[in-house]
Amino acid sequence: MRLFLLSILFLSATMSAQKINKYDTFFEKGNGNQSADYAQTIRYFKMLDIDFESIEMREMGATDSGEPLHIVTFNPTKQFNFTKLADKAILLINNGIHAGEPDGIDATMMLFRDLALGKIKVPKNTIVVAIPVYNIGGALNRNSTSRVNQEGPEEYGFRGNARNFDLNRDFIKADTKNTRSFAAIFHLTKPDVFIDNHVSNGADYQYTLTYIMTQPDKLGKPLGDYFRNQMVPKILASLKQQKIETTPYVNAWETTPDKGFVQFFESPRFATGYTSLFNTLGFVVETHMLKKYADRVKANYAFMQQTIDYTDKHFLVIKAKQLENVKQYTAGKSYPVRWAIDSTQVSNLTFLGYEGSYKKSEATTGNRLFYDRSKPFKKEIRYLDHYKAVKEITIPRAYVIPQGFWPVIDLLKQNRIKFRQIQNDTVIEVESYRIADYKTSQNAYEGHYLHRDTHVIASRTKASFRKGDYLFSTNQKGVKYLLETLEPEAVDSFFNWNFFDTMLQQKEGYSDYVFEDLATQLLKNDAKLKSDLELKKTTDAKFAADPKAQLDWIYKHSVYYEKAHLQYPVYRIVD
Repeated sequence: MRLFLLSILFLSATMSAQKINKYDTFFEKGNGNQSADYAQTIRYFKMLDIDFESIEMREMGATDSGEPLHIVTFNPTKQFNFTKLADKAILLINNGIHAGEPDGIDATMMLFRDLALGKIKVPKNTIVVAIPVYNIGGALNRNSTSRVNQEGPEEYGFRGNARNFDLNRDFIKADTKNTRSFAAIFHLTKPDVFIDNHVSNGADYQYTLTYIMTQPDKLGKPLGDYFRNQMVPKILASLKQQKIETTPYVNAWETTPDKGFVQFFESPRFATGYTSLFNTLGFVVETHMLKKYADRVKANYAFMQQTIDYTDKHFLVIKAKQLENVKQYTAGKSYPVRWAIDSTQVSNLTFLGYEGSYKKSEATTGNRLFYDRSKPFKKEIRYLDHYKAVKEITIPRAYVIPQGFWPVIDLLKQNRIKFRQIQNDTVIEVESYRIADYKTSQNAYEGHYLHRDTHVIASRTKASFRKGDYLFSTNQKGVKYLLETLEPEAVDSFFNWNFFDTMLQQKEGYSDYVFEDLATQLLKNDAKLKSDLELKKTTDAKFAADPKAQLDWIYKHSVYYEKAHLQYPVYRIVD
């Protein structure tokens, strides 16, 4: 009998151990320097979905790899219909946008497991949603060499996706299926807080974890001030209590951090730049590539946990600030479309670094940067974290877009921008832009040749529109997305991303020898045209010496010059 009881006890203990070990992640089972691959990650979350009623996993759209995106949701009340969760805060986590930076993938598996088991504080007012692996194509392209400077894990994915796009530059142009599926996820969940997990490159320093926070000035004053002065300091203080020191992302290139650095400015092409357009508070976690993988995963986990805790305690304040923030962006008010660092506002930042200097390279004939880890320091450095507007526009009442520009219209619809279509052919008094100047990159950037330093000339006119053309009111939650994409001078506007390049090319022209006779007649019949031509020749010596330029000037100032050339085909209703 005694032997039988001992056998039962042994079997019970073994089964109990097996039950606990069942939920160990691939990372936990390994040597601390191994990361789960894509299939292992999806299998693990499917297991959690089956075993715990508080976790649901679902497919959420296509990716360029052919595999679907997933979201995993933790809600202790077991409600997974997001239309019924408006009274809760939503925190969305994105992992593996750069698949060679897998820290968040492993950390999130452990986080959801611990929430389901009640091993950590379970939020009462916050629903936690995660994209297990965003760049699936990159995750499937597994290797051990492409992150040449990174300290583990042993294997990881690749930065480019299945079509070699960097997905963290795609949020406005949306060239990939991944990005279009992300938009569906984002607008379904409507997150109040967003975390995008990364691993940093660049300088060496003592920190295991750095972070990028949505730039507060760009975010908007009510929400931005709260984020800068309340939420971020409290989360960082909580991490410090766990002996996790943090610092802003070390935006120092070709120099050492002790010289000071500026806050990274995430324009809307980046994940948190995009999510901020909808008043979502965003973080990019940047664990440090030169720290051990196990330490990075632990720090990533802690950051997510502390952000969940803070959000859960203050979700009503966050939601109130978001509502207050939207009120800034109404018709007739100014909106900044370009920013620059404000060098008059300098913060002192206590920085934990290593002494950096230059020494002779043993690989080349030059000198190389060298950080001496035997010489750590703690010192005050200059940190510039305030930006100022350098170009502003006045918010219109609405934008009108002819239906022929369906690629842009489709992106606006995809981002849940409200619209109505014109019911009958009509004429509307609008503000119209002509493209006055722009510069274009000489090198390809993420499948585009980006424009920059764009300038427009605005005029009032009456324009004809057809039945079916689109009206987008600015009186809606997505107003910032409208302004950032439809104002050509904005950094990541659709114009700058080449969506309107057909308007930059003349479709019709003239034969010089034929147009000469007509040009002569035009000058005879139009005294002002002739006077303006003479004035330009007087004031522009190069023009005066160039007959072809003069003939082209006459053509472009005549009724024969096509109206579409350099005409921006999105119109503003300002009254």
